[in-house]
Amino acid sequence: MVSIKDVAKLAGVSVTTVSRVMNNRGYIGNKTRQKVERAMKELDYHPNQIARALLSNQSYILGVIVPDLGHPLFSELINWIEHYAGERNYKLLVCNSLQEAEKEINYISMLRQNRVDGIIMCSHTLEVEAYNNTNMPIVSFDRILSSSIPYVASDNYRGGEIATNHLIAKGCQKILHISGPLNVELLANRRSDAFQLTCIKSGVDWKIVEGAHVKATFEDNWAFIEKEIAPYLNDYDGIFCSNDIMAYTLYVYAGAKGFQVPDQLKIVGYDYHSFTRMLKNPALTTVKQPLDRIGKALCASLIEQIENGGSNTADHTVYDVELIQGQTT
Repeated sequence: MVSIKDVAKLAGVSVTTVSRVMNNRGYIGNKTRQKVERAMKELDYHPNQIARALLSNQSYILGVIVPDLGHPLFSELINWIEHYAGERNYKLLVCNSLQEAEKEINYISMLRQNRVDGIIMCSHTLEVEAYNNTNMPIVSFDRILSSSIPYVASDNYRGGEIATNHLIAKGCQKILHISGPLNVELLANRRSDAFQLTCIKSGVDWKIVEGAHVKATFEDNWAFIEKEIAPYLNDYDGIFCSNDIMAYTLYVYAGAKGFQVPDQLKIVGYDYHSFTRMLKNPALTTVKQPLDRIGKALCASLIEQIENGGSNTADHTVYDVELIQGQTT
């Protein structure tokens, strides 16, 4: 059986250097790294992950909990998280909570039993105590868990502000906002705060309809719009949606009911993920979140805690957003 000593001998370096290359620890010159990687490939050497975990007291696995893996936002975010985790020699264990509290609790327990090194929390179902009591490194996406747990987000308040101002600049006098679940303390709800204050400052009529826990399918969004939004379509000339799937479904629904978009009704979405970028007719007007940078920051924050220890004061990361002008306004 090929050992790490065999790799070191073929590469002409020490066993310590090979270990550093495998674990991405310390400074290793490119030439040295390439020699070690060539030797590993030539010898078909694969590190024993169990042995590495026992030796370093690390599993080199990150747990990720998402509310709905079918949502393009989370599937794209996971792609970026996996990309940057791989660069640091970590792997992912992805858990799809389906917005069910019991399932999320079970996943937290499973991740602890499997000795993951830390958790990236993208779900919003549980009360924060469930995460505060895990006693392991955690970073959250778009949610404040505690003063000592870092989070990564886009500037949700700014996003709500620019979306609302755009509708007002386009001449809208009565604007409706379809929000996320307002009963949970989410950073995404800052969009609703900004919407309300911007409308008040500008003197336009406004209304918020909570789109709590609508699943990321065309059918579920259509059913929600038909039940909760359709009664308002004759009265409002602008709608700011909490996500792009809702915005696109609303565009299709409005067209089916005889409304001309954007002449009679203007629609703005939020996210600009892979689904949105595929839409060409119409191209949605939306607010872009930098998912690549968010994914990298989530990884970097968690691995920093794992490898260097957490601090009493969490370092939060917030990225700017931008309006993407489409054909729905």
